Amino acid sequence: MGMKLRTVIYSGKVEIDNVPVYTCKTCSRSEVFPVVKTDLTGLIGKLGAQPEKQSFRFDDWNEWANILVEACDARNKQPNPTFVDRLAGERIDMLLDLYSLAEKLGDEEWKNDISKRLTQLSHTASIHRSAIAQ
Repeated sequence: MGMKLRTVIYSGKVEIDNVPVYTCKTCSRSEVFPVVKTDLTGLIGKLGAQPEKQSFRFDDWNEWANILVEACDARNKQPNPTFVDRLAGERIDMLLDLYSLAEKLGDEEWKNDISKRLTQLSHTASIHRSAIAQ
């Protein structure tokens, strides 16, 4: 199964763009990339059972999706593995620098946000190559 960025529709009213999704070319079955599923369900949970019509960019909610969007070929929404590796390394370095600054400033909320973003990246780094390369 290959991975692409897709739009997920929730409750027939909410469009969530740029969600990493596995898709089987043979049977056309699709499945949300397991590592981002928690963040996607968290976003959906905030919308409630009867959401109003709206749209979101998942890459605004998930650091991994953000990197994939940056590394994507706009024509087919297929991330370029070489760009993903480079961008992930650069993003981790940037987040570690920001964490150090937040720690020096004593800003716990900022530190928690950065920790969450680093966790999102670390959970995906070990499995992204096989998912993107297919």
